[in-house]
Amino acid sequence: MKKIDRETVQKILDTADIVDVVSDFVHLKRRGANYIGLCPFHNERTPSFSVSKSKGICKCFSCGKGGSSVNFLMELEQMSYYDALRYLAKKYHIEIKEHEMTEKEREEATERESMLAVSEFALQHFENNLNNTDDGRDIGLSYFYERGINEASIKKFRLGYSLEKRDDLSSTAREKGYNEKYLVSTGLCVQNEAGKVYDRFKGRVMYPIFSISGKVLGFGGRTLRKDKEVAKYVNSPETIIYRKSYELYGLYQAKQAIVKKDKCILVEGYMDVISMSQSGIENVVASSGTSLTEGQIRLIHRFTENVTVIYDSDPAGIKASLRGIDMLLAEGLNIKVMLLPEGEDPDSFAQSHSTSELEEYLASHEQDFIEFKTAILLQGAENDPIQRSKAISDIVRSISVIPDDITRAMYIKECSRRLEIDEKLLTRQVSKKIAERIEKEAQQRQRQIAKESLNDVENIEQTDAVDVELQDVIQEVQTSQPLVIVDNRDSKYLEPYEKEVLRYVLKYGMLPLCEVCDEEGNTAPMSVLEYVESELKDDDIKFTNSQYARVYEVACSVATSAFENDLAETEKRLKQNYAQMMNDGVAEIQKTATNLSDITMQEQMLESKCNELYNKGLYEFKMMYIVKNLISSPEDVVRHITTDLVSEKYVLSKVHTKYAKIETEQDRLDEFVPRAIYELKDAILECQLRDIRYRIKEIGTKSGNADELMSLMTKTMELQQLKGEFAKILGERIVAPRK
Repeated sequence: MKKIDRETVQKILDTADIVDVVSDFVHLKRRGANYIGLCPFHNERTPSFSVSKSKGICKCFSCGKGGSSVNFLMELEQMSYYDALRYLAKKYHIEIKEHEMTEKEREEATERESMLAVSEFALQHFENNLNNTDDGRDIGLSYFYERGINEASIKKFRLGYSLEKRDDLSSTAREKGYNEKYLVSTGLCVQNEAGKVYDRFKGRVMYPIFSISGKVLGFGGRTLRKDKEVAKYVNSPETIIYRKSYELYGLYQAKQAIVKKDKCILVEGYMDVISMSQSGIENVVASSGTSLTEGQIRLIHRFTENVTVIYDSDPAGIKASLRGIDMLLAEGLNIKVMLLPEGEDPDSFAQSHSTSELEEYLASHEQDFIEFKTAILLQGAENDPIQRSKAISDIVRSISVIPDDITRAMYIKECSRRLEIDEKLLTRQVSKKIAERIEKEAQQRQRQIAKESLNDVENIEQTDAVDVELQDVIQEVQTSQPLVIVDNRDSKYLEPYEKEVLRYVLKYGMLPLCEVCDEEGNTAPMSVLEYVESELKDDDIKFTNSQYARVYEVACSVATSAFENDLAETEKRLKQNYAQMMNDGVAEIQKTATNLSDITMQEQMLESKCNELYNKGLYEFKMMYIVKNLISSPEDVVRHITTDLVSEKYVLSKVHTKYAKIETEQDRLDEFVPRAIYELKDAILECQLRDIRYRIKEIGTKSGNADELMSLMTKTMELQQLKGEFAKILGERIVAPRK
């Protein structure tokens, strides 16, 4: 196995556009300088996922997940660090230069990576069977051609064929060096009781199922035999890479069209998706024959709020699928439903109509869910009051799951008009349904809490016998005065202060903070990081929080290893831009200016603008240098903490900044950074004083320790005097940093 070299990694990180990358997975809307969308990491109806193009960071302010382009892919797609880099390299057409991995690096390859590699091999194997074997061409390709699927669609959806052999895939994979363990764990092969491994898919056309990023996760295989004893479809089982309830067939191919048209069309099967896509309706996905799940709905919601569900004309199938409409409504989606003519399904209908005919039919036959449900549920019940009452109750229940009050009220009004029922009566019934659901959910939560509590009690009872000594220790600690601050409690007390210092280092580390003089009186700029390093070193202060200590160590390393070279390259690029802008500007001025004084004035303005852009570019490079390096670090703790500390939820609107310059944090670094250092030092003194007080208390209960007691009291006075000096600097009211 090989590892990507540093130069390539840096090129990938510099090229990747966070907005571009996230947009492949989340529908983003611009809001001020940033972009927002629904968080892909948890279920939400109001967007809280923010993407900053300038900082190259995304962040959900509800669940806290996000990071750089690399971390976003790692979190969302469960990729390794280097797989995420390879994904970005492929996206931006960057050639990857690699070197051989060490033994330790090879050992770090995860089971997930191995399973994805085996699945990719299987995909290529099935494609090869379809196109380059006699059976594949005669059986598989003939079937697709007979169904009206052309070569372009076969390639787009990467369709394949599994040969009618028990060990075609497994034997070929073993020959290529793939571990049999992963053939079984992916579900591509099955192992019997005797330990024999054989292929799951035999004599079937193959439909690969992709993640949003294009990783093949599983397969669906359709038999072409007429034998009714053979299952028509065989699908990959649930694995650590393939969770059926969180995947939609065709979404990888459809996501851009869904965003472009701001609508997702939902069908049932593989061929429905392929045929409609081939006919020009590309914003279509399928639940692959399974009941629609919340996980699949959230996938759709990332890209659009508008969904059209297409049903064929089978009444039994339609009634069984109505639950999916309620689930879509509950997620806050706007639902339209369309029935196809009798005897048609999306596959056959798409094959027999042109793109324009399909689009026209969709536009003219879409119904809102009330109209659709009314027609389906009241069919044949016009003269049956009980049946009609049940149907209306079902429609009311659907309206009750809609989360938005205004949308719900509009549907109540519409339902009242169509069904000729008093609006107030419907409103009361909807409110009743909502109350019943809330009560039911509360009861379920209570049962879950009770169940967890029971488990806790059982666990405590099981451990009582072995924890007698521990209980004695706990009781002793609880009855004594809590003056001692042991190491882990010191760390907890100091954590917010250390966090604040680290935040300044990460956000502003390479920016100039002040001027320092040497012994000869020469001055030189000192950066924020240099100041913090100097202050901590002078007092021998180290971060007690091990994670903060590691992030600080990496930040210092980044600043000393490559900053000077990178700064020189940036200055060179900015000077080239400066010269080009000046040349172009002077040429334009000479074309349009009418006299010498006008030329001089415009050239001075141009030079001022060029200088401003040059200085701004240099400032932004320094400000973002540590952040850009650390948010894409291979180390999880470095990425996560950096993202958390440099993300900001709120930005001042243009209303506040239109008429006056608002002082920002970086405008007052010379005040804030020293204060953060002094607050940390003051907190460390407080920990030391608490420790001394505890020791004095211990000595007070014994005799013959007068000298030690006097020494501790002297030390207390020294520390209190030092705290007094800090109080003068910080002011009487010391405000602790945000916790």
